Amino acid sequence: MHSPKPITMRVAIIHDWLNGMRGGEKVLEALLELFPDAPVFTLFYERGKLSPAIEQRKIVTSWLDRIPGIYRHYRNLLPLFPSAVRTWSFHEYDLILSSSHAVAKGIDPGRAQHICYCHTPMRYIWDAADDYHMSPARRAAFSVFRSGLQRWDRESSQSVHHFIANSKFVSRRIETYYGRPSEVIYPPIDTRFFTPTPGTARADFYLAAGALTPYKRFDRTIQAFNTSGKKLVVAGDGPELRRLRSIAASNVDMRGWVSNENLRQLYRTAKAMVYMGREDFGMVAVEAQACGCPVIAYDEGGMTEIVDDGVNGLLFPMQDEVSLLQAIERFESQTWPLAQVCSKVENFSRDSFQTKIKSFIKRSTTEKSAQPGSLQPA
Repeated sequence: MHSPKPITMRVAIIHDWLNGMRGGEKVLEALLELFPDAPVFTLFYERGKLSPAIEQRKIVTSWLDRIPGIYRHYRNLLPLFPSAVRTWSFHEYDLILSSSHAVAKGIDPGRAQHICYCHTPMRYIWDAADDYHMSPARRAAFSVFRSGLQRWDRESSQSVHHFIANSKFVSRRIETYYGRPSEVIYPPIDTRFFTPTPGTARADFYLAAGALTPYKRFDRTIQAFNTSGKKLVVAGDGPELRRLRSIAASNVDMRGWVSNENLRQLYRTAKAMVYMGREDFGMVAVEAQACGCPVIAYDEGGMTEIVDDGVNGLLFPMQDEVSLLQAIERFESQTWPLAQVCSKVENFSRDSFQTKIKSFIKRSTTEKSAQPGSLQPA
């Protein structure tokens, strides 16, 4: 595996929480390669759920990790997260690198330079609350805390010296909610692992993959395939798994969690990957394209930066069954040469990500306009 030259500074990395391998954790892995001695600070850590590359590192948790049942019920404890993330001291570090989709960017960096790789401002407190299935009681409770969390989220963004956004879509959200500029560096895709098998025929099924959470709209995808009768394989785990299995017809194969090797084989053999959600970026879409699998996606969010309509996939305008099925019909009327589908993937490679991160850190820690908390590299 490629071993990038590490950056010599006293560095700490902050990640919201560690309870599974999703897109954010793949970003964390790539960051850890750059900082082989950096500890990871996180609100809570469920052992056995992460890759060896993460679990072998020194991991420091907050007091939340000692609460019984935290791994199952952490979503109900969101109002406690801002205070928990402020309890660590970073006085011995030169650079703090936060990997944040919730509260990690809200740490107190002390005198250190703080760079935030922002996966997104908290979706559920800003513009995407309706994308989450909440019970009436939970929605009522959440409404009590929402304005306070929004205020904290804005105020804590000022402790960040520099923002990196994972897409142009997220960069615009950072500007809207925090009033801060950001540089776009797309997240890392392992294009050495996710590769096509030239000459292999595509099988007669479509694929939907990713974490089974409400905002990704797997339910609407399944309903569309229930209607069409076409075969769909759904690969992924998450809080929606039981509900999605209950609505899936016999032509929908709910696989649950699959290994990276099995996921790669699905990418290599599916007709196309379908995606109904409004994504902040969409790492699974690039993984699929890297394996020669075209992507049929909703025309909003980060997917518009990945899918060139008619080249490496198709975009459809509405999050509904009719729009998706019309896109599938259009997809089946075209041909999809392998080189065409794979044409953009190296723009999103792990090597490209790490090179751009190193360049950004070098610039941001030496520029004269850096805020008083920054230091020169050790």
